This record gives sequence, structure tokens and C-alpha cells, in this order.
Amino acid sequence: MDIVIHHNPACGTSRNTLQLIKDAGYEPTVVEYIDTGWTRPQLLALFAAASLTPRQALRTTKSPAKELGLLDPSVPDEVLLDHMMEHPVLVNRPIVACKNGVKLCRPSGAVLDLLDNWPQGPWAKEDGTVLIDANGNRVPE
Repeated sequence: MDIVIHHNPACGTSRNTLQLIKDAGYEPTVVEYIDTGWTRPQLLALFAAASLTPRQALRTTKSPAKELGLLDPSVPDEVLLDHMMEHPVLVNRPIVACKNGVKLCRPSGAVLDLLDNWPQGPWAKEDGTVLIDANGNRVPE
């Protein structure tokens, strides 16, 4: 199964999601979108496939969203998209796309909904929080 992860290596949630995918035996295509940026068609396609609006995909913390005045709910989607292309960090992450769908994987365990195979348990995030127990069962985050 081809998996694409729109990844920010500076983000713990993104790192955990990528590691979950790799530990499940997949070799994902990693798109470091902070470096590559976004195109409007790319964002529109990802958001549509994930059933997200630009507002729902907006990263509101640790981003320039507040300084740019984007937290006001009256800001239209077109303006959000313009700013997301100019400031890639405004798009929440990670976004994972595969044959089973497209999903904003926050929290990182949400990626398990997309994977046919999971890592062998127990599996824990960087901070030690267990996501898959020793019996291979998902632990709620």
C-alpha cells in the first residue's frame, strides 16, 4: 500500500505518526511540506478527501495564525488558503493519504484507522504513552 505523509519533523505528533507507519512495515513517501510548500489544488484535494475545511485544518497554535488575524471565524476559506500557501506551517499536521483514505492524524494514533497492518505491541510514542498494548490492542489516547 502506498502511503504519503505530509510531515513536519519538528512536530512530535508528526514524528510519532511517521514512526507508527514505519514500524507497521510500510515505506511511506515523506513530504516535508514546510520545505516544499503547498499548492492550492493540493490543499483543496487533501482537505476534500479528508472531509476538512481550511478552517478545520488551520494550525492555530505555534503558527502565525493569530498574528495574521486568521483566528477570526469570519475570515473566508479563500483567505486561509492564500495564507496556507504563503506560510505552510499554518496547515495542521500530519496529513496521511493512502488507499484507505486521507486523514489529519492528530492525535498520532489516528493513523491506525488507515493502516491494514499495525506495529507489533506494545508500541509507545516518544513520550512513553502506549498506543498499542502487548496484546496488539489499541489503547485510547
